[in-house]
Amino acid sequence: MSRAVEHGARKRLAEHGFASPRRSAEHGFRSLRRSAEHGFTLVELMVVIAIIGLLTGAVVLAMPDPRGDLRDQAERFAARVRAAQDAAVIEAHEMALWVTADGYGFERRERRGWRRLDERPFDDRDWEGAQAIVGDAGRARVIFDTTGLSEPLDLALVRNGTRVTVHIDADGTIDVGS
Repeated sequence: MSRAVEHGARKRLAEHGFASPRRSAEHGFRSLRRSAEHGFTLVELMVVIAIIGLLTGAVVLAMPDPRGDLRDQAERFAARVRAAQDAAVIEAHEMALWVTADGYGFERRERRGWRRLDERPFDDRDWEGAQAIVGDAGRARVIFDTTGLSEPLDLALVRNGTRVTVHIDADGTIDVGS
């Protein structure tokens, strides 16, 4: 705004009874306008970047692992195994569980042999970022007979140094340990 226009605006305000206080360097005021030459200082920019970095770090640390807790994954596995064991007893058909380092699934014995199941909760599953340590060959199979009994199996799930064990006993008991 030019000085003439600014002076005219003050004059009109004074005519209507409004007096604007004069702010000048004489009265201890500095101009609030920054010229194009002035910008942010390096310190100001570094403080802003440090604050953004701290906030980003706090958000990342507060976010849960999208894969979930390894123990929860082992509990879900044990629940599906119990469901297969119950199905073997209720339906009077043998059920099989197969486990590899990458995942697991279920099969049902029918007249023509074993059939892989694809309906929930017996569909094939991956370990979601974990790996299973099972048997010498890296693959194991457990068959639940129509009374719920099975062959024993020890399985360990491992992810990022965390280890959770699942034990299937001969009497069909399924335990999740740490």
